[in-house]
Amino acid sequence: MSLPRTSQQLLAGLERRAEQALAGLRALGAEHAEVRLDHGQTLSATVRDGALEHLSEAQSLGLALRVVVAGRVAALTTSDLRPAALEPLLCRAVELARLAEEDPLSAPPPPRALARRWPELDLFDATIRRLSADRAARLAQLAEAAALQADPRVTASGGALCSRTVNHSLLATSGGFRGPSATTRVALRAQAIAEDGAGRRRSGHYWSGGRHLLSLEPPEAVGREAAHRALRSLGAAPIPSGVYPVVFSAEAAAGVVGLVATCLLGDAVARQRSYLARRLGTRVASPLVDLVDDPHRARGPASRGFDGEGRATRRRVLVRRGELHGFLLDTASAHRLDLAPTASAGGGGGLVHPTYSNFYMQPGRRGPRALLAGIERGLLVRATLGLGFDPGSGHFSRGAEGVLIEDGQLTRPVAEITISRGLDDLLQGIDAVANDFELRTAVASPSFRVDAMTIAGT
Repeated sequence: MSLPRTSQQLLAGLERRAEQALAGLRALGAEHAEVRLDHGQTLSATVRDGALEHLSEAQSLGLALRVVVAGRVAALTTSDLRPAALEPLLCRAVELARLAEEDPLSAPPPPRALARRWPELDLFDATIRRLSADRAARLAQLAEAAALQADPRVTASGGALCSRTVNHSLLATSGGFRGPSATTRVALRAQAIAEDGAGRRRSGHYWSGGRHLLSLEPPEAVGREAAHRALRSLGAAPIPSGVYPVVFSAEAAAGVVGLVATCLLGDAVARQRSYLARRLGTRVASPLVDLVDDPHRARGPASRGFDGEGRATRRRVLVRRGELHGFLLDTASAHRLDLAPTASAGGGGGLVHPTYSNFYMQPGRRGPRALLAGIERGLLVRATLGLGFDPGSGHFSRGAEGVLIEDGQLTRPVAEITISRGLDDLLQGIDAVANDFELRTAVASPSFRVDAMTIAGT
């Protein structure tokens, strides 16, 4: 899809600025440089109790650069792009690089490794500007009103927000790479607060959105779903401690998959801060588990045609049928591990580091309700709470909320419990994977069932 003329002109302007910065750095003695320019436009409207609480519209322009001088590296950022301010910044970057310690891993990708072309991923929606401030506020008001009217037990609103973002960026390197990018994003969120007869309150929130304006669900549907999520947790209480089979909803499962993603990042692996560091080629999950990093998903939340170093990205299956096949590596972490880079660099034009794109577990074939079958007494986890995870050992222990499963049926809401099991054992204990996969966030998963987890309750 071709970009509108205004976007083309904006990107051309960013490229001119980048060329000027690269020329200035070369003249100052930089042997390699990377420059990233970002232009962002945001609009957000927040309402509470039917009234507009906050409205903001902002525009930003920033520059990040990374300079290599005699094997020494410096990285700087600025939002002051006036010529009078830029020249001293370039001088300072080169000076700081000369003062830095030598970094043997500072070498950039060779020119032959840089992307020359990349796929069209449909990440920009020119119609998103139709979402004016008035319309954004109205959508938020409609979502909040629908939440409050959904049920008499919904007694308060946590507010509703509608926002849109338009980003244009340009990554340029002295190795000859020029990577323009234009993306859009829109979101509508609502939070409802429900109260039971004893005065106990529970909240529920829901959001809709994506790269294109048409990805927004009707505001009434967003509000009703937020109310439903608050209502379904009324009366939640702990269950007796014990070992139970556990079903993770798609949203809770994404949290688990996200932990795996962090353990596959090259920095963590190279520093032995991941329990998966020495597991390449071994079984790390159930044979039902395939984990994919796919930067080429059309309209994906983290899709990209090139990485932060200018390498061409591609889809990678990192865990296939439970066996670990690879890590997510930028140039530096690949050198540390004596492996090939995987075009997984983030932070282009600044502090480069390995990162994931659209990272997800492949869906299975059965519906999510089928995961409950055969469970005499277990737990459906809808949300995990807290930060109870050690990537070095893989130990997983977090607070959780959900629903008790009895004889294959969902019965009463559960809260104030802790679920635990080593992440390695948890993944290997997955005995069913559902088909309810939706890529709404950079990390996603279908629902899955784990044969057993320890639950600390009453």
